Amino acid sequence: MAGEGQPTPWEMGLQTPVTPIAHAMHSFHDLLLAIITCIVLLVLALMFWVVFRFREKRNPNPSRTSHNTLVEVIWTIIPVLILVVIAVPSFRLLKDQLTLPQADVVIKATGHQWYWSYEYPEDQGGFSFDSNMAQDKEPRLLAVDNEVVLPVNKTIRVQVTASDVIHAFAVPSFGVKIDAIPGRLNETWFRAEKEGVFYGQCSLICGQNHAFMPVAIRIVSEDAYKKWLQEAKAKFASNSGARLASAAADAPAAAAVR
Repeated sequence: MAGEGQPTPWEMGLQTPVTPIAHAMHSFHDLLLAIITCIVLLVLALMFWVVFRFREKRNPNPSRTSHNTLVEVIWTIIPVLILVVIAVPSFRLLKDQLTLPQADVVIKATGHQWYWSYEYPEDQGGFSFDSNMAQDKEPRLLAVDNEVVLPVNKTIRVQVTASDVIHAFAVPSFGVKIDAIPGRLNETWFRAEKEGVFYGQCSLICGQNHAFMPVAIRIVSEDAYKKWLQEAKAKFASNSGARLASAAADAPAAAAVR
C-alpha cells in the first residue's frame, strides 16, 4: 500500500488520505475502480462468448442480421446510467473542493523557478520565507530547508500564485492540487486530521529543475504551532522586511510601465 505523506517503494494505490477532501477522493476512486472492473470483466466475458458461440465451425452459414433494437437500446441506456452514477459523487466532490469554508489560517504560496516561498499574514506573525529542496535530508528529493508548519484540525486556506511561469501546488495526502499562475491568485483549502510531515511537489513541467521543487508541510498541535510562530517570526523577520522593501522599490517601475 502507499505511504502516508510521501511515496514509498513498490507502493500501490493512492497515498493515505488525511483530510476530508482526500477521503472523498479515495471513495470516488474506489467507486470508479469497481465500475471499471465490472465493465472490463463483462466485455471480456462477452468476447469469449462471441468467439466460442459464433466461431466458423458452429456457424458455417453466417447470419445476415444487421441490427437488434433491444441490444442497441440496452447498450445506450446502461452507459447513460453508469455516467449518472459517476456524476453524482463527482459533482459533490467538485463542490466541496471549490467551496472554501471559513479559514482558521491563511497562507500564501508562490512558485518560483525552482522553489516555493510562503507568506503568513499579520494575524499569524506577518513573516515570509523561501523553501528550497535540502540536499542532505531524507526523504531524498522531498525534504526542504524550511518546512511549512500548520496546526492540526484547523481549516487552512492556501492562496497560490507564481512569479515567473506556471507551477502547480500539489500535496497528495491532502487531496490538494492547484495551478500557480503568474498574475493570478488561486485558492484551495484543507483540514489535516493528524500530525506529521506531508510532502508534495510542483506537478507541472515548469523548466529544467521541475523535479527539484518539493512541498513539505508539517502538521503540529495547536500549542506547538503557537510556539513555532514566535520562533519563525524572529527567524524570518529579515526575509519579510527584504520582501516589503523589494515590493516598494518595484512599485514605481510597475506604475511607469502601466
